[in-house]
Amino acid sequence: MFSIRTFPVLFLTWVYALVSSLSSHAQSALAETNAGAAEKAIVAELAEKAGDEVIDGGILFWSDEQRRIGFKNLEHIYPTRRVHAASTPYPLGKRNQDLSSISYRLDGQEYLLSDFLDHPSSIGLIVVQNGDVITEYYAQGNDSKSVWMSFSVTKSVTSMLIGAAIADGFIESVDDKVVDYLPRLRGSSYENATIANVLHMASGVRWDEDYTNPRSDVARGGGLNGIELVRFLSKLPREHTPGEVFNYSTGETNLVGEILRSAIGNNASTYLEAKIWSAFGMESDAVWALGTPMGAELGGCCISATLRDFARIGLFALNDGVLSSGERVLPKGWMTRSTTPSPAEEGYGYLWWLYSEESFAARGIFGQQIRINPSQKLVIAVHSNAPTAVGSTYHGHVDAAIAAIESHFSQ
Repeated sequence: MFSIRTFPVLFLTWVYALVSSLSSHAQSALAETNAGAAEKAIVAELAEKAGDEVIDGGILFWSDEQRRIGFKNLEHIYPTRRVHAASTPYPLGKRNQDLSSISYRLDGQEYLLSDFLDHPSSIGLIVVQNGDVITEYYAQGNDSKSVWMSFSVTKSVTSMLIGAAIADGFIESVDDKVVDYLPRLRGSSYENATIANVLHMASGVRWDEDYTNPRSDVARGGGLNGIELVRFLSKLPREHTPGEVFNYSTGETNLVGEILRSAIGNNASTYLEAKIWSAFGMESDAVWALGTPMGAELGGCCISATLRDFARIGLFALNDGVLSSGERVLPKGWMTRSTTPSPAEEGYGYLWWLYSEESFAARGIFGQQIRINPSQKLVIAVHSNAPTAVGSTYHGHVDAAIAAIESHFSQ
């Protein structure tokens, strides 16, 4: 009990605590408002610079802060087409494990997985085995609903759509000639190249994929598609016989997107939604960058999706393109053929990177990745904001951390 004399003191203490609490909440709300305003300002600045144009080499030279904001707001910066989620998502189970103490070595130094997650370039990590989420992490400002720019992860998705088009009868075979679907390229360096050649990035046509040079082919033509892409590619010289030499080319994968659209007579986003995104059970809408407003998608780049749906892409691949209903979307054995080494490069298949122990991956610049290990029924996916497109120390951390997680589940 308290006396009447102590009441004023207690009342003032309570008022002070209440005001302090309200002040704390107000400060927090103000901070969130300021952060939101700063993010909107960056998005507006990037959108103003981009105008209505396709993604071009400029995105390769965004600052760290611009990437951290821009990579999750692509649809507010560039023209995109929405890919709608399923009404009933493919269920992901939960089997939480603490993987933070998994260790790996890089450049002679030992790190823990917790160190990798604390890295300022780490945006998100998910590990799924047998359909269960083992661990899931998001950096501040991101969560399970945050979409993120995939860059060349999209190439592997486009490869699967070529498989779907073959299953649907739109494309007869990967041995078909490119010019059978894109006659405007007749007489160019692509005259004798097959679909398999471009899926292997071995058309023999010269292409410069230098992300640091604003005059490189990827900086000038990596964001082109439609007629402009065909015009650009038709002027490139041939350096090798098709099928003999691997040369990484984003332009070539945008060309795969052109072949796909020519074959199906539709846009790639609608086809992705019908065959994989909604059909398999993706949880959230994705967006796919377009060459121009209401134009065509970039076959080699720029689907923005959540980390969980990155993982579901991996599960779809693990299931060889069969839906939970039992319906087959990809030709039987397509993923095995897609992940068989190219005659020109043992580490590459049909737009998939290949690793030891039969694992394979969809990879994108700035550290995006979906690693798939069929023998372990394991999918590991990351969202990243590496300081450079390729070749940074953080890229080494991504590969080493993923390899360590794979090793952990192989024991």
